[in-house]
Amino acid sequence: MVLEVGPVLAIVDWFVITSASNPRQARTIAEEVEEQLRRHDGSGPLRVEGADDARWILLDFGDLAVHVLLDEARVYYDLERLWADVGRLDWREGLVDEGTRPGAALRAP
Repeated sequence: MVLEVGPVLAIVDWFVITSASNPRQARTIAEEVEEQLRRHDGSGPLRVEGADDARWILLDFGDLAVHVLLDEARVYYDLERLWADVGRLDWREGLVDEGTRPGAALRAP
């Protein structure tokens, strides 16, 4: 899931939230995200938190924060509910307006 948190959170524009079924898979996902962004534009994370126990790995890329959570941690913390009032990006089809923000123009051109 991709959330547009920039309008309500000054430190980052986007959250990417994904989950894994075990710590090894979580670390692999985090490593692949790093690799793909390096290939795309040469960027690397400014900071990585939580990789040791891999229950919740946070990759901070400045304007983008990637959260890789174990399935049970994702259910427990329920970030989607916590950030229910922000725009969501359908990463398969472009931006969509789910009616969560009045006046938000989220449809991609």
